[in-house]
Amino acid sequence: MKTADLNSTLIDSYYTLLKNLSTNNKLELIARLSKSMKTNKKRAEDVSLESLYGSWKSDETADELIAELKAARSFTRKREEL
Repeated sequence: MKTADLNSTLIDSYYTLLKNLSTNNKLELIARLSKSMKTNKKRAEDVSLESLYGSWKSDETADELIAELKAARSFTRKREEL
C-alpha cells in the first residue's frame, strides 16, 4: 500500500469517527489542530544524534553512573507458586 493510499484511508477512518460530533466539538477540534500546526517544535526527524552529543554533563564516571542505575532498580514482579 502506498503512503498516499494509507493517508487517505486514515483520513477516511478519522472522518467516520468524528462526523457525528457536535458543531462545537468539531470547532474545538479544528482549533486544537490549527494550534498544534503553529508550534515551532522540532520534528523527530530533524533531531540528529550529533545534536545530542555532549548533552549529558556529570562529574561522575561512567562506571559510577552504571552502578547507581543498577542500585536504583526495583523489581516488583510477583511470581505465583504452582
